[in-house]
Amino acid sequence: MACSRSAPKSGATPTPTAPACLPWAFEPGMGFERYVDYALDVPMYFVKRGDRYVDVAGLSFRDLMQGRLPVLPGERATISDWANHISTIFPEVRLKRYLEMRGADGGPWRRLPALPAYWVGILYDDDVLDAAWDLVKSWTAEQRQKLRDDVPKLGFSATIAGRSVLQLAKMTLTLAQKGLARRRRLDAGSHDESRHLRPIEEYVARGITPAEELLEKFHGPWDRSVEPVFKEYAY
Repeated sequence: MACSRSAPKSGATPTPTAPACLPWAFEPGMGFERYVDYALDVPMYFVKRGDRYVDVAGLSFRDLMQGRLPVLPGERATISDWANHISTIFPEVRLKRYLEMRGADGGPWRRLPALPAYWVGILYDDDVLDAAWDLVKSWTAEQRQKLRDDVPKLGFSATIAGRSVLQLAKMTLTLAQKGLARRRRLDAGSHDESRHLRPIEEYVARGITPAEELLEKFHGPWDRSVEPVFKEYAY
């Protein structure tokens, strides 16, 4: 779980946001209980009662559990309240019944399977996961935050601990390929899931990010128009 800020629902009263980073997610002792303790104190946006959304901006789920909401005196939390609350927390990796990787929400349809395949290859193979952890475990919270700040501006040229993001992309892609090959989930043509990584592999081979590709097209064949993006990058 990395860094992000909460995003208010449309029409909701602004609330204090959750901490921008979750540095403790990389520390010994990280687990479900620690994440729940964090989520209990993240300010809420609303509590839903029937069809009504009750504004509880700035109050925590812990307050609700203890019946301390002034607008809902004596009301206690329900499981559906918890599900709603968890869905309004926005760290980079969100814990639900699965790990929700929030780093890439869009793009053309051919890229959509690439991110799930990448993470499955890394997370579902113990040896690969250990190797990936070895790459990042020495990074400090400050280094991780700086990397997150730098990537939108510098893309593959951003660096951390002496390595560029492009180098890290190549290394982690190799790990993901190994994990997917060992997982051996084959399609009708006997191809494993690593074939879904091809869009990422193409960007890494070219050394450019999707954002840089869009800029190339904007300043080139699109003649400084954004209109073609709605056709070429449609789902």
